[in-house]
Amino acid sequence: MSRAKKYAAILIFIFIFCFLRKKANLLTFQRTESSNTPMDGIFAYTILILLTIFSFMFLPKPNRRRPQNQTLAKLPPGSMGWPYIGETLQLYSQDPNAYFSTKHKRYGEIFKTNILGCPCVMLTSPEAARFVLVTQAHLFRPTYPKSKERLIGPFALFFHQGEYHTRLRKLVQRSLSLEALRNLVPHIEALALSAMNSWGGDGQVINTFKEMKMFSFEVGILTIFGYLEPRLREELKKNYRIVDNGYNSFPTCIPGTQYQKALLARRRLGKIIGDIICERKEKKLLERDLLSCLLNWKGEGGEVLSDYQIADNIIGVLFAAQDTTASAMTWVVKYLHDEPKLLESVKAEQKAIHKSNEGNLPLSWDQTRNMRITHKVVLESLRMASIISFPFREAIADVEYKGFLIPKGWKAMPLFRNIHHNPEYFPEPQKFNPSRFEVAPKPNTFMPFGSGVHACPGNELAKLETLIMIHHLVTKFRYCYLINRKGFFLRILTNVLSVIKELIFLLEYIRLRYSYFFFVLVYFTKKYFLN
Repeated sequence: MSRAKKYAAILIFIFIFCFLRKKANLLTFQRTESSNTPMDGIFAYTILILLTIFSFMFLPKPNRRRPQNQTLAKLPPGSMGWPYIGETLQLYSQDPNAYFSTKHKRYGEIFKTNILGCPCVMLTSPEAARFVLVTQAHLFRPTYPKSKERLIGPFALFFHQGEYHTRLRKLVQRSLSLEALRNLVPHIEALALSAMNSWGGDGQVINTFKEMKMFSFEVGILTIFGYLEPRLREELKKNYRIVDNGYNSFPTCIPGTQYQKALLARRRLGKIIGDIICERKEKKLLERDLLSCLLNWKGEGGEVLSDYQIADNIIGVLFAAQDTTASAMTWVVKYLHDEPKLLESVKAEQKAIHKSNEGNLPLSWDQTRNMRITHKVVLESLRMASIISFPFREAIADVEYKGFLIPKGWKAMPLFRNIHHNPEYFPEPQKFNPSRFEVAPKPNTFMPFGSGVHACPGNELAKLETLIMIHHLVTKFRYCYLINRKGFFLRILTNVLSVIKELIFLLEYIRLRYSYFFFVLVYFTKKYFLN
């Protein structure tokens, strides 16, 4: 990154800050028209340039280490975008399919970019995905922002690799085995029916994603704790919702911000789970849920998991069990609505199962395994939506792939979305066609739940609860979806204003803490450039 671009980035930051401060009416000093002279302008420009250079001196120095194998490999083609923010705005301001497809056509199956402030190498072929996630997985570690790790907990299994990750993954898989899921069918069905009963009568408008998210949360609680008294369930739900709302907010510990509220709610969540753990230990209950699997584990040397490790993994499973599954169910509902003939086929299949149960018997495990049309609809929805666009992996050493260098510390991100929408593997990829799954996809071309040792261990649970929900949805309801453009716009606007509000709050904090330097910088910028 050139020095000029860095200066430009700082100037942009200063102007944005002052513009926001001006609009928010947070600065009280004003300029009079008669107070300016040409010399004032020259002086202001000089001060601004000097302060910019002074600010640059405090920026972290870029890593100028030359990779050892630089003579053997070069960086992939591509562009890195703007200083610091990279190409994040380009990605989130347009359809991700179109964005990555354009990059793929221009640069090929491997290219570099910068997303969320991280230099990245994007990989768009099944072979590359297997290279990063399976065959050379030991050279890439899962990586998440520290702000997210603080909210979930540092001991959660998806922050780790190696022996600890393997041990925890086996415990989670044991609680989500096919035998365990078989026993959960009637309980998941009861939760689905309870959710639908809360939707009201004819003409009721619901937020599909919100309702599916609540249903997935209840299934997650069931899987983790088994039966849980209503008081504790409500406490978990209330605090988890606060953590969830702050998960993608601006990460700052300033009191009153969403992220700070989320941190406090996370502490309360840990205490609630700690109380449940103590009660389970005292009563020595023998359950078959995830909590019991974690509590009863003992290593060869007699070691056990600490309460902190158990709590972090429980919260991690709750996060993993909710958003992605709720998104998948929402997309299934949407795609079925868009394909009336396919919806009729699914209805016919589910009504036949409903009739075989005489209309009032609960679903059985075998019946959920016999929903062939519906199952293919779920798979095609996962392909079309590609809810997990790419996993974050970080190279722990300089890695060479097909003559290109993936430098140590860079993110290596297989693009599941591009693979799922590649006509070479899925003809007419933009067409919703569940019949394509009558034949199994080629290896490493369909990865809705990831791949390798970090693939989602709850994929069968996610599919099971989706099948149960769809069964009752199409046999008990007729529905249409409404696109409330005004509501959608207001929701986005609210989020944007929330971020701006927190940014102003943060900058005010910085100004107060480093008052002299920041006051001078803002004063001259506002006085001579924004009025």
